[in-house]
Amino acid sequence: MEEAVVMQAERIAGDFLQEQVKASYQIVGKGFINQVCVVKTASRKVVVRMNDTGTYPNYAKEKWCMEQAAAAGIPGPEALAIGIADETAYMILTFVDGDNGVDSAVPNTEIWRQLGRYAKRIHAIPVKGYGENLIDPVHGEFHSPPHPGSDGSWLGYVKHNIHSLTEHDRLIKLGVLTPVQSNRARELFEHLKNQTFRFGLIHGDLSIKNTIVDRTGQVIVLDWGNAEVRPVPHGDINWLMQLQMLDGDPNPEELQAFLDGYGIGAADFAATRPLLLLKAFDNLRWALDRCPERVESYAAFAKQAVGMILD
Repeated sequence: MEEAVVMQAERIAGDFLQEQVKASYQIVGKGFINQVCVVKTASRKVVVRMNDTGTYPNYAKEKWCMEQAAAAGIPGPEALAIGIADETAYMILTFVDGDNGVDSAVPNTEIWRQLGRYAKRIHAIPVKGYGENLIDPVHGEFHSPPHPGSDGSWLGYVKHNIHSLTEHDRLIKLGVLTPVQSNRARELFEHLKNQTFRFGLIHGDLSIKNTIVDRTGQVIVLDWGNAEVRPVPHGDINWLMQLQMLDGDPNPEELQAFLDGYGIGAADFAATRPLLLLKAFDNLRWALDRCPERVESYAAFAKQAVGMILD
């Protein structure tokens, strides 16, 4: 299987570069969703990411995000090409020298501090709309597809989660929250309906593993597959809080380094918590409907969010 993956990457890179491949290997063990290979020719070294054809729109979004991030001064690989070959969507990227953040000798707190600085720049990239799908690259417009109970808008997202808080709520049956806590959550979410948020681009998967640290200590950002338009700075902060609750990473010191890098004080950080609860409930409802293998971890996340915000 690995040999077939590498051979396919060689064909894709060779056709694009119009050069003979000299060496190649697959990158494994970093938790990638995509199949990732490095391909070398006499003059070039590139990374080839591959997945099924349904991934192509996401690759187009990633390429757009990388271009916007580079223009905002955020270091990252350059997306040289995206396409579909032999029923496989692919993205060809420039190779970036350095160590994965997980393996780097640079302290994690310093990596998180740099990510905080980058996040502030990312959130200032001009975008329109709301959601995870890039529908208009020229104007940077994003969209969230409608689903039962929501029209796909931000307000629809909030209302859907309010209307789901009933006495027969599956979250109560799961032991995630009590009827009294459900009423408190409803009050919080009703308040969110009337709040005005600034919407911006979020990376959606900021983590140590999604970085390369070069020889100067500069942090390079990878993997924009989860990028979307959300309230900022809430979106990326909520993601980090979710990681912390589920995995303990980033630890409190590392999370504080991120907040310091961004320039977020205690009051602004506290203001992101109601949206964390909203995200926790929405993720769990999605898992119950669409992804039963994630119910256990999402229920654990939701319980912790309830304990932090509603108790």
